[in-house]
Amino acid sequence: MRLVFVSIIALFVGNVSFGQGCCSGGGGSPLAGGASAGVLQKGQVQLVGSYKYSRSDRFLSGDQDTVSFFDNLSSDYLFFKADYGLTSKLTLSVATGYFLNRTITEYADTTTVGGVQHIESELVTSSGIGDLIIFPRYNVYSNEKKSIHSELSLGLGLKLPLGSHDDSTFVNYSIFLNEDDPLNPYFDSVEIWQTSPPTVQATTGSNDLMFYAFYLKNFKKKNFKLFASALYIYKGWNSLGLKFGDYATVGLYAGTTLFNNRLSLLGQLKGEWVGKMQAHKELDILALYSIEQASTGSAMLSVVPQVTYSFKKPQFSVFATADIPLYQNMRGTQISSGVQITTGISYRFFAKKPQVEEIDEGFVVYQEERFKVFGICGMCKETIEGTLKGMKGVSVADWDQDSQSLKVRFDSLKLSLDDMKEALAKVGYDSDTHKATDAAYDGLHSCCKYERK
Repeated sequence: MRLVFVSIIALFVGNVSFGQGCCSGGGGSPLAGGASAGVLQKGQVQLVGSYKYSRSDRFLSGDQDTVSFFDNLSSDYLFFKADYGLTSKLTLSVATGYFLNRTITEYADTTTVGGVQHIESELVTSSGIGDLIIFPRYNVYSNEKKSIHSELSLGLGLKLPLGSHDDSTFVNYSIFLNEDDPLNPYFDSVEIWQTSPPTVQATTGSNDLMFYAFYLKNFKKKNFKLFASALYIYKGWNSLGLKFGDYATVGLYAGTTLFNNRLSLLGQLKGEWVGKMQAHKELDILALYSIEQASTGSAMLSVVPQVTYSFKKPQFSVFATADIPLYQNMRGTQISSGVQITTGISYRFFAKKPQVEEIDEGFVVYQEERFKVFGICGMCKETIEGTLKGMKGVSVADWDQDSQSLKVRFDSLKLSLDDMKEALAKVGYDSDTHKATDAAYDGLHSCCKYERK
């Protein structure tokens, strides 16, 4: 069965909020979880909601600790995503997120008034909606051999800004003598506002391209999965004259399931790279946006443990994951990434009226498909249909001799189309994607020797 793995890692964007400037950060919305790594079944829908908490108070120069420019950087982020299986190979994802807050906490000031000590922290903060992600994925390869399932999916997406990337923070009042009326001059004031650093903006404000690849190796008999993912984000220019550094990540994963596939345990080793920021030549981005261009770009290696528990009725999962940095190297001096915690829930259903039944084994979701199986006679029909009906999870197998078309109805939680095609190939029958060995074909009765293509 094609694996639809619910990855709770920031798969699309990672936390690019760190590593883009000593006091700036990279802005943009981390897609905090729920990224379907492969593809869904045709007509299947997956909805994901998650919450991600991030905080850091550590500054690095290269890979060495250095003096801090402010107390800490923190964020609370809500993420929402919807996936739909347009076909059995093509899945479309649409996602967005909302920052409850993105906050820089300046070092506290201590003052004494009337013998009473007051401690106040300055906050530079914002909130709001982030980016819209439109992300189709296509399964380009799927194969099952000796209970080992392999698949490769590729994706090409767009990240479009919805929120603000030029929010301002109140700095102070400018007091001056107003002499508009010379007979009655008075002290007046105006508010001074400054564009907030990208660290606390809800989005970078640029249109970005996303390139994605996912490869899976599922060892069914050993109940063990290995897979890898790669993502590259090509950043565009925003209206402030800034181009944030491109982003790349590669993840290597290993996982298993327990308690009848209810509990999933996963570990990921993740490498991330952020390129250097660019700016138009006429801009003084240090004065305007508190960005030191020489202090942009980074590399990081982290480990990401994940726990997921799935319920079959209804089909939803709850998950928790932590992103733990192992090594970071910052160009110039920047705030580093701290431990990030994500929790959430995922729910799946079929958009069309699902064929769901209660049977002795429990909750079953039936799927109907048609595919080509080559044969020539009534005996072929008996063998083809009998082979599939003998498989656990198949409720209907109806082969039409004239059209060479086989209609199947099966429990998609127990087996896949590849499982059935492999079983037919073993008894000598070619399908549209699986070919029987010469030995299996030669073993057919003489009246069943169809013309092979």
